[in-house]
Amino acid sequence: MTKDYQTKDTTASLSQDNAPSLCEGRGRLLIFSAPSGSGKSTIVRWLMANHPELNLAFSVSCTSRAPRGTERDGVDYFFLTPEAFREKIRNDEFLEYEEVYEDRFYGTLKSQVDSQTARGENVLFDVDVKGGLNIKKFYGERALSIFIQPPSVEELRRRLVGRATDAPEVIEQRLAKADYELTFAERFDRVVINDDLTKAERETYEIIVRFLGKETT
Repeated sequence: MTKDYQTKDTTASLSQDNAPSLCEGRGRLLIFSAPSGSGKSTIVRWLMANHPELNLAFSVSCTSRAPRGTERDGVDYFFLTPEAFREKIRNDEFLEYEEVYEDRFYGTLKSQVDSQTARGENVLFDVDVKGGLNIKKFYGERALSIFIQPPSVEELRRRLVGRATDAPEVIEQRLAKADYELTFAERFDRVVINDDLTKAERETYEIIVRFLGKETT
């Protein structure tokens, strides 16, 4: 596996000094990042579906890629053209963004996060590792960053092949990127190893409960 994979670093430069004031009553931020195929999105969906007491609200990101399968605009992502995405970058509308591959952008709108936390919602992010670290830097102690880690790169390959959603060359790209992303794990607040999904879900839930200061049931 290659060790020198590089993404194009176009993450917005954010400073904790410029972070919005998160006074009492405002929501917190829960940041999830992981290599593709680690089970991150599965864990996130489980939390949303099974634990309404956590008052989680999914942060819908923007992307310039085309929808996959049954994905819906405004529900799974806000789907933009690369040109429209660049326009929002120029207008400084993103909390964070990254060009993962050429013309393949992902990003989080500031306005959406502001409105959700103002309602007291605990906003949940499913983002790229650099975007996740950038959000954590912006919000500081009001945010919890969690890295979902596969048990091995070999298991990650098996999962990606088993998904049967990507061509072989795309799988190799994802594995190369995963090798790079795994080097960021230690920079997150918590790392959950997903070698058993039920165990990983429970561990993630308990981490969040402690962060939010809620009682387990």
